[in-house]
Amino acid sequence: QVQLVESGGGLVQAGGSLRLSCAASGRTASRYLVGWFRQAPGKEREYLAAISWNVAATYYADSVKGRFTISRDNAKNTVYLQMNTLKPEDTAVYYCAAGPRDWGTLNFRSSSYDSWGQGTQVTVSS
Repeated sequence: QVQLVESGGGLVQAGGSLRLSCAASGRTASRYLVGWFRQAPGKEREYLAAISWNVAATYYADSVKGRFTISRDNAKNTVYLQMNTLKPEDTAVYYCAAGPRDWGTLNFRSSSYDSWGQGTQVTVSS
């Protein structure tokens, strides 16, 4: 089992930036893929980005490509999501998740992940 803890959320003005962190502990060697999702009130969970742990291949949803950047620090067992040019519609709870393999273009599926963090709130004011 892998435990994931997100941090770095908060309140930011439109146009600002935040960097979210996802710290992994436990059987991290078995988790090959880490992804970021978000869920706004009344909306479905939305896939944002994913990174394969070993080779750092990255994948992005079209909605955030060019604004969000996913990266990882193997020494710290931490994956980051750098979010720039934030908009009010980016307001949501952001979750990281881990899975056993890199599915490539299918990384957007929630079913590709079997460990989830508790989420961190991001609020973007206009």
